[in-house]
Amino acid sequence: MFCSVVIPTYNRQLILEKCLRALERQKLSPSGAIAGYEVILVDDGSTDGTLEWLEDVAPREFPHLRWFPQDHSGPAAARNLGVTHARGDTIIFIDSDLVVTDSFIEAHGKALLKGREKLGSDRLFTYGRVIDTCNFENPTSEPYKLTDFSAAYFATGNVAISRHWLEKAGLFDTRFQFYGWEDLELGVRLKKLGLKLIKCPEASGYHWHPPFSLEQLPGAIDREIQRARMGVLFYEKHPTLEVRMMISMTLLHQILWGVLTLGGYLNERTMAGFLQWLIDSGKPQLALGIARIFLNWYNVKEVRAAYAEARLRNQGHK
Repeated sequence: MFCSVVIPTYNRQLILEKCLRALERQKLSPSGAIAGYEVILVDDGSTDGTLEWLEDVAPREFPHLRWFPQDHSGPAAARNLGVTHARGDTIIFIDSDLVVTDSFIEAHGKALLKGREKLGSDRLFTYGRVIDTCNFENPTSEPYKLTDFSAAYFATGNVAISRHWLEKAGLFDTRFQFYGWEDLELGVRLKKLGLKLIKCPEASGYHWHPPFSLEQLPGAIDREIQRARMGVLFYEKHPTLEVRMMISMTLLHQILWGVLTLGGYLNERTMAGFLQWLIDSGKPQLALGIARIFLNWYNVKEVRAAYAEARLRNQGHK
């Protein structure tokens, strides 16, 4: 099989360099599952110098790379553009802040072949391990943690699939222009086609993010609001209880996060001092975990507001 690694990116030039260099170091067995590979990068309108950097270094330092720019339209459109330009019969999706091991592509290939032999078809995809790390200098040294476990069915941080299933499902819905849910929504359509998820922990990727700081909170709150609005679009397409649970659009979620935040009293302002104390004490991950409590409350509130707006809009169209 020939693999196309499709990567959307937006303003991540520093970690993108590590991502691309790791993909250039792939070791493929001459008699293995992978006949060859390419890397397809789609720049989603970056303003941090990514395009200028690529023009300077890509021709001589990244022989497997082909890259394409687009206006800022979101990761769904970027991945679709990447698939359109890809030459591979197998697509591997990763994010541009993921640094992989040198056996990454080979591991996905072996798992795909093994799964096909077991199932008697290629109605499957492989899902690699994603390990969160704040270690920029050596991200692949991070050990796997319980918090790295994911129960997602189709998450594009690290997944490999036959190209024709993506095309049959209809690729990503480009209405998901903001943060969240575009990959899981495609996953619902793939599940309806009967595709089976095959875990592939040998295909490890290390998801880098900077250590948590209070300066990140406004952006994190904005992402929760975006995620809520995209979640309502997800539910409009697939109005099931499963999706309601996924996007936190239930009374249970409202009660849970309302109680844990004392009705929103515990927030980025009232908790700032405590969170900064944890950060100064060398516990930024604990601070982030606590901040996620009120971040979830922002999400739940916005889901309710966005759903109410959607119902009014739909009633007006009748």
